[in-house]
Amino acid sequence: MDVRGGAVGVGRDAPYSAIGPHSTVIVHEAPAQGPDAVPWPLEIGTVPLLASAFQPRTELRERIDAVRADGRAAVLTQVLSGGGGVGKSQLAASYAARAVADGTDLVVWAPATEVQQVVTLYAEAAVRVSAPGASGENPEADARAFLSWLTTTSRRWLVVLDDITDPAGMDRWWPVSHTGTGWALATTRLHDARLTGGGRRRVDVDVYAPAEAAAYLRTRLADDAGLADDSVDALAAELGYLPLALGHAAAYMINDGLTCTAYLELFRDSRSIAEVLPASADSEGYGRRIATTLLLSLDAARAAGPAGLAEPVLRLAALLDPAGHPEDFWATPEVRVYLGGCETETVRAALRVLHRYALLTRDSGAVRVHALTARAVREAIPPQELAELAHTAAGALLTLWPDPDQPYRDLAAVLRANTDSLVANAGDHLWAEEGHPLLYWAGHSLLRAGLTEAATAYWQALVATLEPALGPDHEDTLNALGGLGFSHWQAGRSAQAIELEERVLAHLEQRAPEHSDTLVAKANLASSYRQAGRLAEGTALSEQVLADSERLFGPEDPNTIAERHNLASSYYRMDRFDEAVALGRRVVVDCESVFGADHPATLSARANLAVALQATLGPDETIELEEQVLADRERVLGTEHPDTITSRANLAASYSRAGRDADALALLTQAVAEAERVLAPGHPDLVVYQEALAMLLHAHPRPRPRLRRLFRR
Repeated sequence: MDVRGGAVGVGRDAPYSAIGPHSTVIVHEAPAQGPDAVPWPLEIGTVPLLASAFQPRTELRERIDAVRADGRAAVLTQVLSGGGGVGKSQLAASYAARAVADGTDLVVWAPATEVQQVVTLYAEAAVRVSAPGASGENPEADARAFLSWLTTTSRRWLVVLDDITDPAGMDRWWPVSHTGTGWALATTRLHDARLTGGGRRRVDVDVYAPAEAAAYLRTRLADDAGLADDSVDALAAELGYLPLALGHAAAYMINDGLTCTAYLELFRDSRSIAEVLPASADSEGYGRRIATTLLLSLDAARAAGPAGLAEPVLRLAALLDPAGHPEDFWATPEVRVYLGGCETETVRAALRVLHRYALLTRDSGAVRVHALTARAVREAIPPQELAELAHTAAGALLTLWPDPDQPYRDLAAVLRANTDSLVANAGDHLWAEEGHPLLYWAGHSLLRAGLTEAATAYWQALVATLEPALGPDHEDTLNALGGLGFSHWQAGRSAQAIELEERVLAHLEQRAPEHSDTLVAKANLASSYRQAGRLAEGTALSEQVLADSERLFGPEDPNTIAERHNLASSYYRMDRFDEAVALGRRVVVDCESVFGADHPATLSARANLAVALQATLGPDETIELEEQVLADRERVLGTEHPDTITSRANLAASYSRAGRDADALALLTQAVAEAERVLAPGHPDLVVYQEALAMLLHAHPRPRPRLRRLFRR
C-alpha cells in the first residue's frame, strides 16, 4: 500500500496519531457447535420496553396484519412510515415483544439509522444461530451468512429494522424468507419508493385515534387517584393526540401530582412558544404540542435534578444523533468541564431525572433523544451558547473515537452518525475560525473504512464550505483539499488527485518547506504519481521525503515509517525487487514495534512484503504469509474493504502460479464480485481484477497466465 499520511497535518490528520482511548471493545462469540447446540429461542439486539399504558392501536394493527396476511408469499416485510412522535417504534416493539412471548425462535431488533449497525447485529445473529459459513471474525461475511440462513430456515423469525434513513444503503440487507416462516418489520420517517417493492409494503402510521389518546392518559394516570379528571378528553385533543406529547404530559403530571385540568391550564398559559419552535420550523405540524410539553417537563426536571444540569445536558444531547450516542460520552473530560467540573455520577443523576420526565431514554449503554424533542430543545438554545455546546460535543466524540477505528466498526459507525448530526445542527460553529479536528477525523474514518464515494462526497462538501469562508490558502482549506485528493486517489482518480495535491503542495512549500505538513503533502503526491504510472517522479519524490523525514523527525516517526513503506512500493514497481524486500522487512519490524500487530499499517506492510518476496522467492514460499494477511484483513477491515479485496486477488495470483488454478479461480471470482460492488466502474484495481479473471477463465492448462499483482495495499 502507498501508506498515505494525513491530508496535511501530523497530529490532527496523520493516520497514526493517538486520538483517544478505546471506549468499546468488540468481542466476537465463538460459534456454537452445530445448530442443535443453539439455545432456542433467541433475542438479539435490545427490544425497547413498551411505554407505560401502551395502547394496542387495534385498527392500525389490523391493517398491518392484513398486509401481512395478504396471501402473497412475496409480501414478507411491512414498512411502518409516518412522522416523528407517532409511535412507530413502539408499535414495532409491541410486535417484537409479542413474538418473544409467543416463543418465536429468533427475534432481532436492529437500529437502522446507520447501515453498519444493521450489519453488526446481523453478524452477531449469524454466530448465535450457527449460520453456515459464519466465523465470528468477519462482520460483513457473517451478516451475509445470516441473510442466507434466514432465507431457507424453517425456524420462525422476526427481524425489526428501526428508523431506516438510508434506503439505498439498506438495499443489500433486507431479510427474506423462502419458507414463509419469517417476516420483517421496518420503521421510517421517509416516503421513499426504494422502501417498497421486492415484497415490501408500506403502512402509514399517524397519531392516536381520540379514544386511544384518552385511554392512554387514563391508564397512565390510573395509579394516582384524581389525576385523570374530566379534562382527559380535552387535554388529549389539545395535544393533538400525538403519542410523544402525551408521554411528556403524563410523566409531568405523575411526577408533580397535577390533574389533567391543572396541566391543561399550564399548557394553554405557556408563553414563548413562538420563540421555542417557530411555525416555519414545524414541518410536521406537531411543534406547539412538543414545545409546550417539553418546556413544562424541563422546568420540572430542573427542580428535581442536580442543580443547573438538566438544561445543559439536554441541549448537548439534542445536537447528537436521535438514534443514540454512547453513554460514555457523558464521562469525557470535555463534557465534565462544560458542566462545571462535576463528577460523572452527578451527570448520570441528571440523565436519570431527564429519563424519568420522558425527555430522553437510557438503555443498553446508549442515550437517545426523540427527534422532535431534540428539535424543540435546539430551537430554545441561545445563539451565544451554541458555539460552546458544539465544541464540547465535538471534543467528546473525538475522545471516544478509537485509533485505529477499523477493528471497532460498529462504534466508528455510531460516531460518524453522531458527527453528521452535530454538523447538521451546529456545523457553522465548528469551522467559524478554524476547522475542528473532528471534521477531518470523520472524513478519514470514511476512507479507512473503504467507503470511497461517501468520503469523496464528504470532503467535497467540506471544501465547498471552507474555501469561500476561509480562503483558498487557509490551513483548514488545504486540509480539506488534501482529504479530497486522498479520496480521489483511493477511488483511482489519479488525475484529479494530482491536480489537488500539487495545488496543496505549492501553498505549503511557499509557507514552510520543511514543515511536517509539507512532507506529508509531498508523500501523498508521490503516491498519486505512482498510481498514474509516473514511477520515476514518484520514486524520486519518495526518496527526498524519506531523507527529509529521517533528518527532521527521526527514523521511527510514523510518517517516516509510512514513507519508507511508500518507497518500497516504488522500488517494487520499478523491478528493484531486492531493495523493495530489504525496505519491506524493515517496515514490518517498525510497524509491529510502533503500531502493534493488528494496526492496518502493519497489515499493509506484511501484505507488501509478501508481494515483494513473491518476485524473488516464488509463490510456494509466500502463500502462507499471504493467507495470514488475508485472514487478518478480513478480521480487522472486513471482507469488502478495498485492501482486503487486493489481498484476495494477490493470493489468487499466487495460487495460480503455484498450479492451484481451481483455488485461484474461486478466490479471484469472489474478489471481482466484491470489487464491482465497492469500486467505481473503471477503477484501476477493478480493471486489473477483471482482466486477471478473464485470463484464468480462458487460459489453457499450460502455460498458466502470469497475473499482475498489486503492491499498493
